[in-house]
Amino acid sequence: MKYIFNLLSLFFISNLCFAQKSDTIYINPKNIKVDHLKDGKSVYLVYFRNQKEATRTMTQFWTREVKRKTENGKKIIEVYQSWEDKDSIVHTAKSLCDAQTFKPLFHESWWKIRGKTSTSIYNYETKRVTIDGNDALKDTSLKGKQLVSGFLKAADMYHLNWHLDLEVFSALPLSLHKTYAIPFYEAGYKEPENIFYTVSGEDQLSGYDNEKVACWVLMHETPGNKEKFWISKKTKEVLKLEQEVNGKMYRYKIKLGFSD
Repeated sequence: MKYIFNLLSLFFISNLCFAQKSDTIYINPKNIKVDHLKDGKSVYLVYFRNQKEATRTMTQFWTREVKRKTENGKKIIEVYQSWEDKDSIVHTAKSLCDAQTFKPLFHESWWKIRGKTSTSIYNYETKRVTIDGNDALKDTSLKGKQLVSGFLKAADMYHLNWHLDLEVFSALPLSLHKTYAIPFYEAGYKEPENIFYTVSGEDQLSGYDNEKVACWVLMHETPGNKEKFWISKKTKEVLKLEQEVNGKMYRYKIKLGFSD
């Protein structure tokens, strides 16, 4: 009897592991749905709250524009971002990706922080990085070596630009109770890694004239961080994010219905 019980236990565990594995989709060039990504401009209202019902603070407007183009005979997708706070632009980014796989080809990032500015350029095709005009590959500091090491690993493998997470989510083959392992890499940081997101359920958001917008609910959770995205089933756009940080702060992104 004990032998039979052990066999049944092994069978159950094996099938459970298989079921868990089969419910995880590893995103790659063959299953990403780049055609779902809409051309055009989107504007998101971004803000924080110290408690769920507290006054909004640190308000910003994030403009993101997607264009399909052809450069040097190659079809690409360009995503341009501009982030505004109360009185100035604090960040811009220009990202070029392969039109079929959404693999990054180029990423230029500009930041304004505490009155200072910084520009970084990552060219995945030529494997060159410049930080404020300096060749990062010649930086012998520990931080410089880590940056270059992560970048070169990313350049040699399929990955997706984490700075374009909202666009990537639009291109996922979403389905209920499926988990997606996304090979994300944020330019300038450590090497690419699979980040796991799960479609935990379905919901409806109220639009104009009380129109009900059917959405997938995409979840991502790590210690001290919980993110919940509402993604339109019809248009594939991310309409809302609610992020909880250490149970003490909440961040929101709300897609505006109109943009100038």
